This record gives sequence, C-alpha cells and structure tokens, in this order.
Amino acid sequence: MTDVDRQTQLAREHRERQEQRASTTGTSKRNTIIGAGVGVVVVVGGIIAATTLMGGKAATKPAAAASPSASASAAVSAPAALPPASTAAPVKPGAVTCSYRKDTSGAPAKKVGTPPSKPDMKAKNMTIDTNQGTIVIQLATAQAPCTVGSFEFLAKKNFFDNSHCHRLATPQTTGLGMLQCGDPLAKGDGKTKTDGTGGPGYIFDDENLGGIPLGRGTVAMSQSSEDANSNGSQFWISFSDENTQLSAQGAAFTPFGVVVKGMDIIDKIAKGGIIPFNGDPMADVRGEGSNAPKIPVIIKNMTISR
Repeated sequence: MTDVDRQTQLAREHRERQEQRASTTGTSKRNTIIGAGVGVVVVVGGIIAATTLMGGKAATKPAAAASPSASASAAVSAPAALPPASTAAPVKPGAVTCSYRKDTSGAPAKKVGTPPSKPDMKAKNMTIDTNQGTIVIQLATAQAPCTVGSFEFLAKKNFFDNSHCHRLATPQTTGLGMLQCGDPLAKGDGKTKTDGTGGPGYIFDDENLGGIPLGRGTVAMSQSSEDANSNGSQFWISFSDENTQLSAQGAAFTPFGVVVKGMDIIDKIAKGGIIPFNGDPMADVRGEGSNAPKIPVIIKNMTISR
C-alpha cells in the first residue's frame, strides 16, 4: 500500500466514523454529511509523494464532483491563536542555527539563493497581499525560527510575487479545509499537471510539530508525508477544524503561524469551490494534478515585519 493509499484509507475511515455517529442522531445531520461527500478523502500538505499536493476528492462519479460550489464548514469556529510566548522555550539571540539543504529531488525550482543560517528572531507578522485582499499571519517565530527565516528570505527576494495559490481542499470535497500556496511556478488553473511541484531549490527540517493545533486559522508547511524534513516554499492556510485529524494520523506539517486578519477572504475562496483537475477530482488523489480554487488567488507581494 502506497503512502497516499494509506492516508486516503485513514481519512476515509475518519469520515465513515463521522457518518456512523451521525446516523444515530437524525436524518438531517446524516444528509448533511452525505452531501459533503461520502467516503471522501485524502490528507494534505503535499501528501502525494511525488507532487507535493495536499489532498484530493474521492467521488463515486465525476458528476458529483460538481460540488465546486460547495461551501466551507457549516460550523465556522474562531481562528486558532498562538500559544502564549511564555510556553516557548527561551531562545538566546544567536543561539539558533538553521540548515537549508539542496533539494536533490529534481523538482522544478525558482532559485534565488539560500537563507542565512541565523534567523531573525524578531519577526512578528507575515503579510500576504493578494488579488482578493490582504491576509496577515502572526508568526510563531520562537517555535519555528527556521521556517520563518526561510519565508523572510524568500519574501525579500520577491519569490512569491505573482504566484498562484494552486490548490483548494474543502470539507465537502476532501474532508479537510485548506488553501495551498507557495509554488512559484503554479498556474492554479486546474489543468496544469506540474502545479504543486515547485519550490525554492532547497529544503529544511520540520519544526514545532504539535505546537499549534492544525485547526481553523493555522498556517502550516506542505511537504510529502513520506519525506519528513523536506519543507520548501509551499504552505497551506486552514479554514476548517477538520484538519486536526491530521495530527492524530501522525502527519508532519510544521505549523508556523495563525491568521489574524483576512479569514473572511479565505472563507470566500472556500465557498467559491474547486475546479476539479481536468474535470476529475479523483485525479488529485492519484497524484495526477491539483484541484484549483474556482476563485483565483494570486499573491502580489509578501512581507515580513518585526
């Protein structure tokens, strides 16, 4: 059984348990869950080993793929929050050293160099200006300094400018809820097979695993689940508490911040639904392509502030 098959099975079992519980509490709730997609799904953060994709939809018929207009989770919770600074291990200035290694996987890359080994421990916020509005992320710098250091370096190099957020997973289509961005070469059109494969030409280790719940508002790194410590430039923004199941499955996705402004933008994109890859959402599960957001999301500029 391949990694993606195993992850798909785990997510499907999770959904089936939900449906079984729902069947005992009344038809209305059960129909809601069934309408969200029976037997669905896959896990995220680039779990498809060769393609760095996040998730996919498992539908019995392509027509059902139609859920492109499916909305985000019905019960919208408040975004996650960073743990109090006092819970982070004290870090002395200059004490953290980061290692960024050459990516030898052969994945396409937009190379702009390598971040410095000493991260900026004073970085506080990451601002993403998109064609849909501005999203501000409060950074967990003390807990994920090398991840933040990488984003600060890439942002200064204009690495993300004019890049497309190429993948959308909704609870109705995959059992999860997230928008994936950070592939500088992605088209985000639901047609380009290489979407979700690009990076900066270097990789680095996981950080802060379990430090922030992977629920609504959390921002985490994307990588192949079979290749721990292979973070690049791709990341996902969670808009559903469904994503907390990933931690239970042992998935290694570095959480490095939480959204403090712009969740309404993410929710709007989620409600817009997906463009199934070449009309077949299952292609995403098979690693053949990426389901794109129907509402296009283009990163115009990214900045890190102190």
